[in-house]
Amino acid sequence: MGQPSRILANVFLYLCAIVVGIMSYYMADRKHRKAFLEARQSLEVKMNLEEQSQQQENLMLSILPKHVADEMLKDMKKDESQKDQQQFNTMYMYRHENVSILFADIVGFTQLSSACSAQELVKLLNELFARFDKLAAKYHQLRIKILGDCYYCICGLPDYREDHAVCSILMGLAMVEAISYVREKTKTGVDMRVGVHTGTVLGGVLGQKRWQYDVWSTDVTVANKMEAGGIPGRVHISQSTLDCLKGEFDVEPGEGGSRCEYLDEKGIETYLIIASKPEVKKTAAQHGLGGPALLNGAPASSKPGSPALIETKEPNGSVHTSGSTSEEPEDQDAQADNPSFPNPRRRLRLQDLADRVVDASEDEHELNQLLNEALLERESAQVVKKRNTFLLSMRFMDPDMETRYSVEKEKQSGAAFSCSCVVLLCTALVEILIDPWLMTNYMTFVVGEVLLLILTVCSLAAIFPRAFPKKLVAFSTWIDRTRWARNTWAMLAIFILVMANVVDMLSCLQYYTGPNNSTAGLDVEDGCVENPKYYNYVAVLSLIATIMLVQVSHMVKLTLMLLVTGAVAVINIYAWRPIFDEYDRKRFQEHDFPVVALEKMQGLSTPGLNSTGRLPLVPSKYSMTVMIFIMMLSFYYFSRHVEKLARTLFLWKIEVHDQKERVYEMRRWNEALVTNMLPEHVARHFLGSKKRDEELYSQSYDEIGVMFASLPNFADFYTEESINNGGIECLRFLNEIISDFDSLLDNPKFRVITKIKTIGSTYMAASGVTPDVNTNGFASSNKEEKSDKERWQHLADLADFALAMKDTLTNINNQSFNNFMLRIGMNKGGVLAGVIGARKPHYDIWGNTVNVASRMESTGVMGNIQVRPAAEQSVCADAGAGNNIGLACVAMCSCLSVGPGYQGGSSGRSQARVGNTSLPFAKFRLKLLVTLCFWYELSNLLHHHQLPPEATPNHASWVWQRVPTKEQGAMLPETT
Repeated sequence: MGQPSRILANVFLYLCAIVVGIMSYYMADRKHRKAFLEARQSLEVKMNLEEQSQQQENLMLSILPKHVADEMLKDMKKDESQKDQQQFNTMYMYRHENVSILFADIVGFTQLSSACSAQELVKLLNELFARFDKLAAKYHQLRIKILGDCYYCICGLPDYREDHAVCSILMGLAMVEAISYVREKTKTGVDMRVGVHTGTVLGGVLGQKRWQYDVWSTDVTVANKMEAGGIPGRVHISQSTLDCLKGEFDVEPGEGGSRCEYLDEKGIETYLIIASKPEVKKTAAQHGLGGPALLNGAPASSKPGSPALIETKEPNGSVHTSGSTSEEPEDQDAQADNPSFPNPRRRLRLQDLADRVVDASEDEHELNQLLNEALLERESAQVVKKRNTFLLSMRFMDPDMETRYSVEKEKQSGAAFSCSCVVLLCTALVEILIDPWLMTNYMTFVVGEVLLLILTVCSLAAIFPRAFPKKLVAFSTWIDRTRWARNTWAMLAIFILVMANVVDMLSCLQYYTGPNNSTAGLDVEDGCVENPKYYNYVAVLSLIATIMLVQVSHMVKLTLMLLVTGAVAVINIYAWRPIFDEYDRKRFQEHDFPVVALEKMQGLSTPGLNSTGRLPLVPSKYSMTVMIFIMMLSFYYFSRHVEKLARTLFLWKIEVHDQKERVYEMRRWNEALVTNMLPEHVARHFLGSKKRDEELYSQSYDEIGVMFASLPNFADFYTEESINNGGIECLRFLNEIISDFDSLLDNPKFRVITKIKTIGSTYMAASGVTPDVNTNGFASSNKEEKSDKERWQHLADLADFALAMKDTLTNINNQSFNNFMLRIGMNKGGVLAGVIGARKPHYDIWGNTVNVASRMESTGVMGNIQVRPAAEQSVCADAGAGNNIGLACVAMCSCLSVGPGYQGGSSGRSQARVGNTSLPFAKFRLKLLVTLCFWYELSNLLHHHQLPPEATPNHASWVWQRVPTKEQGAMLPETT
């Protein structure tokens, strides 16, 4: 081989090494970049997880005490099978002794509601109650619930405090001072009436939906009456609270019995707190609470340039909150029909946008800091060792983890097989340049390249599935996901490379030392005799191609490299001994190197070669073999490092995956909790965003149904005797009743019904407030597009829900041998729905419609449903579309003639309850319809004609009750 050919062969050797090195660098760099992105993603997931967890905890603890929230989360994480095995519904109820209960009510709320619009009223309540929440945190109070304009909280729960009574007094004084700002701003006579009592409570959650923490006990009732019998602007306390104050406040007789019949009957002594600001500040300082003053002429949370708390306007329709306990008993029922509320529009202000940009930049900065720390930690941590791997094989001790790693798909497998093709191409070119007359070199190159291309195409099919047939893609995917097939595929590639090199080496030996070479001792100037080392360099390139394989264990690579090294070593030492001896003689005889006589070294002559030369001290056949063996060890170490990196990246990937699963699970719990406390469409407003107390959610509705259902005789059932475990067993029974009522809401028929809350033993629900059924622009832009039947279908469903509640209670009575009865009141009209407090969200509805519905319940009759005639018309509008006379009466019969065994379902109510039976019953129904039409027309006259007040009932209302007949129960209306 001439000098140009030798230089060109060296170029191809270096070029092959450079190409393989670039591919190796590309693959390693891609893995590191992928690891970096996965590390960043892992941190993002971790931050998201922590934020979700914190959001969930904050939301839970804003509504529920920590001990109750922890118990609920524990139960939520239970398997469904464990939940199904429970005989009774879970009740979270705990007894707390020696606590102080504070009730506070806004006096003059009706006057305040007349001085502002509905949206301004909600904003005012939101900011006022948010301020109360801050005071509650300051004075260690636990807010229990907001009932309209009534706020009540407890001190000493769940963590006991010796100064619970003092904290409650300071809280009451601060609330009185806080309301003074509203009084000055609105120019109204609003004030706070505060009552405090000390005793024992049962605190917990009842039902399965709309969880709200509440307390029950006789002492809670006393605290409520202390507020009702108090004086505006004063803190009214009982004797038990005074005993706990230990003389820290001056008091005067309260004479609560003169203002509240309950206090007079129970003989409870009451007192009024006398306290000046210096004395209050001194007392608060002694307890480490600071002064009660929160408002020094302006709200503490006000900022320069912020919108005013409220702008007074001419009254455009008063609003009263649900369940209000304010002192004004004026009849607002006359204004209950369809109050007009303007629709609130929530806009994104520039300040909100700026806040979000600042939050995003802060999150990015925090993420970069955590990323740097995590990368440094990962760089120094022995991750694989910590995950229990075998030292020699580096396999995971966990079989499942090892299986997951073995089926992991590596997208760079095609690049590895492409590297084998490049190596074979370069080695073939080198061999052809060394010995261009040896035809075996050409044959092995063509056959080997074709086979390697087939292996490469089969590997690339899984990476680029659209470019190959489906069967080939399926076969390629099977190879990638099957460990033994993947290893076999890699062995085939290396076997092809090695066999091409071995065949070329043996062919060269046969060509130059075979019988066809008739000139003994020929001094060959070309071919493998002059350049045997190049074939060993080609073998080194085969080792490089071996370590480039991906998804192949380093043990498999070691086996392949041992086979390659062993095969080349055997050829060097035994088969190519004459060639290396001749090479050594020719290259070292002209140099003054340490040599030995060839005859002494071997003891025989080699046919066909010059045997009179001298050899170096270490023959080339041994030095080249040692070189290949050293290269093999280096490549094995590199292969082990690559696999360790791959397993580390796999563990990081698994960590990211596990954290994602935890995020999804946490998000699922979070959504379940939020939607259990707030309606789903309202919960979407709060999920995934940080809310301030000043951010409101409100929506006005024009056509809504409201229902109150109470158990009046539960008060007689409730006792706090020891046989009932201090009242807990009575509440357990109430929990079963409310839970059964909640389970009715899972029926698809009642999907339009939304539970608002429970107040003691009173169940409050509304229909039409869900976006897909109301008529305020969610489902239809024009009310005219809906018929009366479609518009008021939700109200008919609310009536069916009320009847289902009665049937459910009847079943409970039959099973428990009790005689509880429901007293239900319903009304329809406009309301304003909204959330007060973003950090402590409380969803409620306000309006005269709610107030009238509450009056319908409180003035009703046990066992009956009382509604106003206007609501009755809407309830019955869905089934009388084909009649002109007595439409409401026909519909009322179809809606309300529900027999004693109500079963929930999606079937039509008229099909299930009316259109059946025989001719005698049909005649009876006809007579009933005539009677109903008479009562309906009479109520219409009373409702629409302007009669003198003394001649007109306060509100003509229908009382629906069951009257047993020979064949089935029927509903008969009565006017009251």
